[in-house]
Amino acid sequence: MPRRRTVVRHAHTGKPHALNSILEPRALLEMALLPASLPLLMQAPQGDGHPVLLLPGFMADEKSLIALKLFLQRKGYEVHTWGLGRNLGFRSKHASALPQKIRYLHHVTGRKVSLVGWSLGGVFSLYGAESTLECVRSIITLGSPVSVDAAGSQSPPAVKALYRLISHRLGAAAHVMQPRAKTLREQRRLLVPTSCLYSLGDGVVPPQEATIDGDPAFHENIQVPGSHLGLGFNGIVLAIVADRLAQPEGAWQPFQPQGLLKRVWHMTAGPVQVDAASRVA
Repeated sequence: MPRRRTVVRHAHTGKPHALNSILEPRALLEMALLPASLPLLMQAPQGDGHPVLLLPGFMADEKSLIALKLFLQRKGYEVHTWGLGRNLGFRSKHASALPQKIRYLHHVTGRKVSLVGWSLGGVFSLYGAESTLECVRSIITLGSPVSVDAAGSQSPPAVKALYRLISHRLGAAAHVMQPRAKTLREQRRLLVPTSCLYSLGDGVVPPQEATIDGDPAFHENIQVPGSHLGLGFNGIVLAIVADRLAQPEGAWQPFQPQGLLKRVWHMTAGPVQVDAASRVA
């Protein structure tokens, strides 16, 4: 009987390539080029109206999610943002407010909620879903540090210094050691359809941290082009998010691009990008 290979993290080690970190401002160019992606976005599948909760990255707020929000609303989803203001790292209020938000959306809509988190927002997505599994339909992370090694984060020193300054003097390690972060620390994955989008050009989160090991029936890693700061304005990323959200509830399948998305994605991300769909005898 054919079986799917286990989903594995990207083989990169160490920090992001220094050139990628230096060139992160290219995100401005990616934003400017978003209108050129209109044909691709028009072909993206229409949604079924279920609620989608968007979570911003570190030091970002709801305004950073404007492209995702408007696009997904046009695709027919009921889109919400987390409502906790600027993401300043882990705060105790997130520990209770985020699961409550997920449960509230599930209650008022009568439907399970999909979570889309950019950068640190993806970690919060996993954190919130861990205690609300019965309310969560799927999780999509965009360049999120979802895997943590014993050696700790390999993000650039400037990013670590900013996190220590803004969030906690001991840095992200202080939050990784939280009991509720055990799922991430021990690499135990939630049995919820989870798509981790990552870029080899990411200058903030290295690919081995933005990808996961897991069960191909629920988990996948999808390589995309672009910078870390531009992921939420990247036309290919938006199209893939729409494709993943359009998966029927209870019948999720790994990413298999079609049409224009397939052609564009293969041209920009290379020949091997999905760590979930391969099969062996």
